Amino acid sequence: MSEQPAPARIDGTRSEVPASPLPVGLAEALKRDSAGLVAAIVQQYDTNEVLMLGWMDDEALHRTMTSGRVTFYSRSRQEYWRKGDTSGHVQWVKSLAMDCDGDALLVRVDQVGAACHTGTRTCFDGRDLDVVVS
Repeated sequence: MSEQPAPARIDGTRSEVPASPLPVGLAEALKRDSAGLVAAIVQQYDTNEVLMLGWMDDEALHRTMTSGRVTFYSRSRQEYWRKGDTSGHVQWVKSLAMDCDGDALLVRVDQVGAACHTGTRTCFDGRDLDVVVS
């Protein structure tokens, strides 16, 4: 597979980011891990309940931004998956934000059904750890 040159910006210079379906400014601002992925924290938009954590590459983020449904990249299966396609537990996108460092995304959704593959509302239900609280 040959490498594509980085997209040209309006000023004619080349970006350091490889070709991406994302707007150039966003593609440049994202800080991906060595596999090209960024963490996506999923939160219920009206209750602020943290539902789950998934991973997105540029294509998954682009699909999420343009379809109104959340798409992740599965690290174990090495493929895209759109939440709810097999379970019916759809995540409808309400908003999307990038953190100050560009290394995490906050996807606010309207969750239909369980968010966790175990069938619980969130991936954090019943999984509290003992900690010292101040």
